[in-house]
Amino acid sequence: MGLYYDEPLEFVGASGARVTDSRGRTYLDFFGGILVTMVGHDLPAVREAVTEQLARGVVHTSTLYLLRSQVELAEKIARLSRIPDAKVFFTTSGTEANEAALLLAMSHRRSNQVLALRNSYHGRSFATVGVTGNRSWSASSFSPLQTTYLQGGYRFRSSFRDLDDDAYVAACVADLRELLDVAVTGDVACLIAEPVQGVGGFAVPPPRLLAAYKEVLDETGTLFVSDEVQTAWGRTGRSFFGIEASGVVPDVLTFAKGLGAGFPIGGVVARADVMDGLQAKGISTFGGNPVATAAANAVLDHVLDHDLQGNADRLGRLLLSGLRSASADLAMVGEVRGVGLMVGIELVGPDGHAPDPAAAAAVLEATKARGLLVGGGGLHGNVLRVAPPLTLTEAEAEEGLALLVDALREVDAARAPSRTS
Repeated sequence: MGLYYDEPLEFVGASGARVTDSRGRTYLDFFGGILVTMVGHDLPAVREAVTEQLARGVVHTSTLYLLRSQVELAEKIARLSRIPDAKVFFTTSGTEANEAALLLAMSHRRSNQVLALRNSYHGRSFATVGVTGNRSWSASSFSPLQTTYLQGGYRFRSSFRDLDDDAYVAACVADLRELLDVAVTGDVACLIAEPVQGVGGFAVPPPRLLAAYKEVLDETGTLFVSDEVQTAWGRTGRSFFGIEASGVVPDVLTFAKGLGAGFPIGGVVARADVMDGLQAKGISTFGGNPVATAAANAVLDHVLDHDLQGNADRLGRLLLSGLRSASADLAMVGEVRGVGLMVGIELVGPDGHAPDPAAAAAVLEATKARGLLVGGGGLHGNVLRVAPPLTLTEAEAEEGLALLVDALREVDAARAPSRTS
């Protein structure tokens, strides 16, 4: 179990975009429990929905019984997914959702061969570790799957990094076709991909990449699974589900994290023929329980009623623009990237390319000292991840931006002697 900071924090209070620790200090929260509290902390609509459900006394029944709030939530998500004839199955986490999606795809295609992207992260269970293209999160080489890794959206260290968008996509597609010729046998179950790689450092692929991959997959009926655990509900600003920006309607879509505002909920949406293809019984003891679905319905309604997608787009542009401008003269900043309220800052060594995880750790401490919480990530642990709640105000965005820039400048200045020595 990893903990942030030399002196880890314990939170005892929270409201909106701010949290308070056990020593009474308040912080502006730009990470939200890893993108979970996406409508801020203690949203009244969520609190009221949960309190009302608790007052009824029904906090659990399992899916062996009818759950009205679960059915209502499923209908909303199925409609928003754009997947034709969609069905929804609820889980308790993103890991479990991706595990279910892989099971559906393998059963439908009668194959354990899976395509995934380099630099990806899909969970910590046995199968999801087997499709995670990041060695630091892969606890074992054993897997029930045979996985082949494609080029993804992380271009900073890609072997194709010097190509422009069109040439990059063309090279990636050519590489996919070659891998289908030499690395797999017969049918492939699916490609599982994050529209924006989360743990991988908020890496955003060129606009046409995933659509071009799907065109190749459609030639053989291989399924496309969009892992929306971090990119759903309008966080990318440009679309409600991240994959929509690519013009792709996936066969299967997974979700979790922010939907429950902290209450454990995840799920998978799939075409009916894929969802109904399992030749075995299935229930979920805790998936979509009454309290979690009460919270999730309130969250989803709030996101839609208050155009939080539009807010993510507007304030995301503010943060990206401000960070890119401020980082232009900071030698340790190799790249500022992202979309919507998913912003990644790649920190590098004196050569302008080698990953510098120590710098990232130093900035985490420096932001904490200023009362700002951001996250870490990336293939080498050298990327800062900025993911404020979708309810962020412009004043909070500007406040957080100023604190983050100040921390970056402090650490960059402190590391300057080592770059010139």
